[in-house]
Amino acid sequence: MGVPGVPRRSARMLVPVIAGALLAAGPWGSPAGAAPAGADPAPAAASPALSGVADDPGGPPVVDGGDLRFPRTARVLRTGSPAEAGLLAGPVSRIGPDVAAGLAPSSGRPLYAGAVVLAARDGVVVEESAVGHALRYADSAPTELPADQQVAMRTDSVFDLASVSKLFTSLVAVRLAQDGRLDLDAPVASRLPAFAAQGKEDVTARQLLTHTSGLPAWLPLWRDWPTPGERIAAVYAVKPVAAPGERYLYSDLNMITLGELAEEVTGKPLDTLVADLVTGPLGMEDTGYNPPAAKLHRTVATEYQSAATTGRGMVRGSVHDENAWSLGGVAGHAGVFSTARDLAVLCQALLNGGEYGGRRILSEDSVRLLFTDFNGAFPADGHGLGFELEQWWYMDAMSSPVTAGHTGYTGTSLVIDPLSRTFAILLTNRVHPSRDWGGINPVRRAVARDLALAVPVRPERGPTSWYSGTGPDRDAVLTLPLDGGDGGTPAGQGSALAFSLWYDTALDRVPDTASVESSADGGRTWSPLPLSLRAGGHRWTDDDGTLSGPGGRRWLDARADLPAGTTHVRWRYTTDGLYEGRGVYVDAVRVHGGGLHLDGERPAGAAAFRPDGWAPSTG
Repeated sequence: MGVPGVPRRSARMLVPVIAGALLAAGPWGSPAGAAPAGADPAPAAASPALSGVADDPGGPPVVDGGDLRFPRTARVLRTGSPAEAGLLAGPVSRIGPDVAAGLAPSSGRPLYAGAVVLAARDGVVVEESAVGHALRYADSAPTELPADQQVAMRTDSVFDLASVSKLFTSLVAVRLAQDGRLDLDAPVASRLPAFAAQGKEDVTARQLLTHTSGLPAWLPLWRDWPTPGERIAAVYAVKPVAAPGERYLYSDLNMITLGELAEEVTGKPLDTLVADLVTGPLGMEDTGYNPPAAKLHRTVATEYQSAATTGRGMVRGSVHDENAWSLGGVAGHAGVFSTARDLAVLCQALLNGGEYGGRRILSEDSVRLLFTDFNGAFPADGHGLGFELEQWWYMDAMSSPVTAGHTGYTGTSLVIDPLSRTFAILLTNRVHPSRDWGGINPVRRAVARDLALAVPVRPERGPTSWYSGTGPDRDAVLTLPLDGGDGGTPAGQGSALAFSLWYDTALDRVPDTASVESSADGGRTWSPLPLSLRAGGHRWTDDDGTLSGPGGRRWLDARADLPAGTTHVRWRYTTDGLYEGRGVYVDAVRVHGGGLHLDGERPAGAAAFRPDGWAPSTG
């Protein structure tokens, strides 16, 4: 890789994903080698580390950012239909209405005055829309402006990205490391000596990028120190709350320090570095710090800040974050303004492996570092270099160990899923007119869920498979009587169940799980059914028949020995009221016992299933 000292795999490797065909080109669940029309051909070879693996009771094969492969031809964004992107039209059609619902939620108070959403797959933008207002209120009372003074939201509205700005600082740091100008594992104090104060002499840039430096979350720089120089000195002098690498603590001070480090290494200000290394090469003309007055008519208002705080009144065209504002609008943690379309270019460049429109900002190896979890010691806080990973609270069903993204306090977020080659951008002004109005995480999750559900899962065999569906507080059961359902002959000694399984549930969430169970008394009581699973040449076991987390986004071969006297088998999918995955698919069900006892692909076998919450699916 381009940056030395990078682990091939993090310590948090829990998810079955096969590195070869899955990560190359085809849609989720496509037969091996299949690819949508116009897609680049998949690389032929699988990862050597996963080929020819024998039975492994310890668990399935896994993936991290180091496994990712990128298209041979970089895609350029274009607007198209869901079908052109290989997506299902129904879920895509829900994205816009789910965002618009935030303007008038059941609570009565809007979640935001306005929003822009953009979603794409394989470079095809399938949803790009604006709702509400970029400017609606005069103060935080709130007093609505007269209709002729309000400003409608538009798809090219310019948003204060808040903490999404951290990604731009991170991209600069990774590029400097790639070029050999920044050693991510050298002490920050070797370049910024004042930073060594209070026992911080061993903190590294990598720890700043992954929020494992031990620095506190925040300081009121704007309030307690009078000049930009004194504010930066206060960051350097801060006392850590933990030793480096001891804990995960999300901190603005990490990125402020990283921005200062980049400036020290290059002799250039951060805004120039972002323009030279990221936005300029990608043609992101609406992205940068301190937007010019000429763009004020497109710039989205944020919060009304009274005399009790900064006294700035309604903030529009100036960074909302008080600390970034007090540093002149340019800081490592906040200050970037952008549009949904500009951010889409950045997302697609990363899915392309660091290139867009013939211009490269990072090598493929460097891009992989953004999707590689360096926080294996902190399982709930997956983090690449600057990018958050596998955060269900806003990524929802798009989440996987290599799904990357970030959120911003003003109501912004982006999610990039390299496994499905999709991304979703949601930009809102949720702090307009007040930060106290609440959060927008339900809408973030809804957008991610809609896009995830739009990626088809084609049946493994025949025209349909069985699908559990998704939704909050769900308990969906698919039952298969083996005795005909009328007390006939149950499964005999030596009988076995074989089926194809596709599952994707919220990791570590209970009861968001898939389970397989058997009954020997006509369905009155049930017992877990141990499973043997196979993906390619890799085999593993699941002793309690319960599956949780992303299942690799591909069909798995499953087999279970049925206890003598088994009358019924069932598949069950349960969810809670918060986070959801893609659900569960079952296909190609067969029961063997002294010959073929049941074939679920034949009309008689298919008719035997008893679905409760499950339904046939064509993809």
